[in-house]
Amino acid sequence: MNLAFIGLGNMGAPMAGNLARAGHHVAGFDPAAPVPDGVRHAPGAAEAARDAEVVLTMLPDGAILRAVAAQILPAMRPGAVLCDCSTVDVDSARAVAAEAAAAGIDALDAPVSGGTVGAAAGTLTFMVGGSDAGVATVTPLLDIMGQRVVHCGGAGAGQAAKICNNMILGVTMIATCEAFALADRLGLDRARLYDVVSTSSGQSWSATSYCPAPGVGPQSPADNGYRPGFAAELMLKDLRLSQQAAEAVDADTPMGARAAELYAQFVESEDGRGRDFSAMLPRFTSRRRA
Repeated sequence: MNLAFIGLGNMGAPMAGNLARAGHHVAGFDPAAPVPDGVRHAPGAAEAARDAEVVLTMLPDGAILRAVAAQILPAMRPGAVLCDCSTVDVDSARAVAAEAAAAGIDALDAPVSGGTVGAAAGTLTFMVGGSDAGVATVTPLLDIMGQRVVHCGGAGAGQAAKICNNMILGVTMIATCEAFALADRLGLDRARLYDVVSTSSGQSWSATSYCPAPGVGPQSPADNGYRPGFAAELMLKDLRLSQQAAEAVDADTPMGARAAELYAQFVESEDGRGRDFSAMLPRFTSRRRA
């Protein structure tokens, strides 16, 4: 297929590269990042999108998504599909979908889970909102970049699923880090706590698959000095999106709100920026009860 990929940062570049290596013709554009091997450089977003059957985007936020959509939708041919893989607010996803529909273009929101490691390995999970026809068109492409595609519903449903999932992730990681820090103070060996939690009612993905304690459980960023697989500032972004959505629909999410406050403190006032979101563990081990 003739594809365009706009946004070639830490996530977009390996995703575009995987599509090119699979034999697709990919035109890429990013105002700052280099174009990966196998991807043809386009001079601008509109130029990249002009002849594409599917345009994929991986962008920082909803405002940038709206701005890029305003550039590329007039250039895209009717019947093409816009598949946005960014994590943005639900309102932006739905607004772009409406603008695309008015131009005769199918738009999908397809945020991902799996981080930079999953992007490079082609093992991402895609949470997709949009039409059945649009999902059918892009699924062969998503299967190249990932290992699971979940059609969550109509426009905005993919973003809704992503922020709900990551609100759970942020809350459970904080609870997991608190528990390991408490275990340290109680003299309980971290490996023994892991053995219990990973097979008992305290089990969660944060504890079992992405354990924040170095040397415990499967390999995780904790074993690499907390270099980010999923940066704390990205977790903060997603938690803030969850709270923006909760406010919009009058949903009570006190744990999500508190997690957002703690990650904001960690990233903006402490040493969390540039570290993995699981680096909350050394934060808690160095603190005492307020």
